[in-house]
Amino acid sequence: MRIARTYSFADTRVEEIDCPPPGPGDIVVRVAACGLCSSDASKWYVEQKSPIVLGHEPVGEITAIGAGVSGLREGDRVFIHHHVPCGDCTECRRQLHTNCRLFRSTSLDPGGFSEFVRVPQENVRRDTFKVPASLSLDDATFIEPLACSLRAFAKTTVRPDDTVLVIGLGVMGLLNVQVARHLGAARVLGSDLVASRRLTAESLGADLSFDPRALDPREAVAEVTDGRGADIIIIGPPSTGALDAAYACAAPGASMVMFAPFSPDDEWSLKPHDFYFKELRLLASYSCGPVETRQAADLLVGNHIEVRSLVSHRFDLDGVGEAIRLTAAKGESLKAIVYPHGQPTPAG
Repeated sequence: MRIARTYSFADTRVEEIDCPPPGPGDIVVRVAACGLCSSDASKWYVEQKSPIVLGHEPVGEITAIGAGVSGLREGDRVFIHHHVPCGDCTECRRQLHTNCRLFRSTSLDPGGFSEFVRVPQENVRRDTFKVPASLSLDDATFIEPLACSLRAFAKTTVRPDDTVLVIGLGVMGLLNVQVARHLGAARVLGSDLVASRRLTAESLGADLSFDPRALDPREAVAEVTDGRGADIIIIGPPSTGALDAAYACAAPGASMVMFAPFSPDDEWSLKPHDFYFKELRLLASYSCGPVETRQAADLLVGNHIEVRSLVSHRFDLDGVGEAIRLTAAKGESLKAIVYPHGQPTPAG
C-alpha cells in the first residue's frame, strides 16, 4: 500500500509498504479521506515526531476484522480516533483524558495519510463508530477537529450574556466561532490578520471581526462590551503575542483557553497584579476524547455546524507535502483534505 511519510517539515515522500494485518480485536480501514490538522503544519511539532506518517482526522471503510471484534463488520464506514483514554485511571476520573497513559501511547498504524490503517484493539473498542450515510466524507473528517473545539468550550461555561473572543480565524477558529454561537454566547468576536478569514467568520456567526494590526484588540473589544472585555477567549495561534492580546482583552473573571500546542522553547511573562485582581483563569485544551467525538458527529449530522465552506484544498497522497506548506502559510487556505486513493468523482 502507499503511504506519505514525513521525514522533516519540508520532506514528505510517498512510499510503498505492506498493509498491516489485523490482530485480535483490531480492524483494518481503507482510508477514504483524512483532514490535515494545523498541528501537522507546525514545524517544531513535525520535526520532533519525524519520520512519521501524519494524519489523524480520517474516515474510511472497514476491510478486515480481527478475532473478537463485535458491533462492526467489513464494509462499515467508520470514524476512527488516533488516541483513546482508558476511562479508569486517576487522570480520566478527573476528566483529563488526554493525559491518560493509554491516550498518550495509542495511535493508528501507520497514520491517516496512507491507503490503509490498522486500528488497534483499544482504539476500536473505545472510540471507533459508524458514520451515518447522510454525512459526506468531507464532513466526516471534521469530527475530530470539531470535537477539539467542543472540549475547549467544555473547560468553561458559556453564559447567555457572555462575550466570546476567538483569536485566530483559521479553520479551527472558524469552528470555535460556530461552537460559541451554538452554545448561546451573547456576542462572538474574532481576530485575524487575513481579510478573507474575517469575512468567513462573520458569515458563520461572528458579530464582529477585526485585524489586530489595524485595531488595537483591547480597544476593539472594549468598544462593543462597554469597556468590560471578553468573558471567554479562545487563543488559537500558539504565540506569546496572542497570549498578550488575550490578557489585554480579558474581562473580570474571564477564562483564557490556550487551544494550540506551544513550542517547548516558548516563554511568556505577565504582570500578576491584574491577573490576581481581575480573578482571571488561564486554561489549556489539548485534543479530545470519546465524549466529544460523538457530540461532534451529532452536531455535524444535525447540520448545526457548517463545515463544507471550510474545505479550501484537496489532494491525493502525492500532495501531502504541499498541503503542509499551504496550511503553514496561514494565508487564504483553510482546510486541506487528503484522499489516499484519489479524489472522489464529483456527483452529477
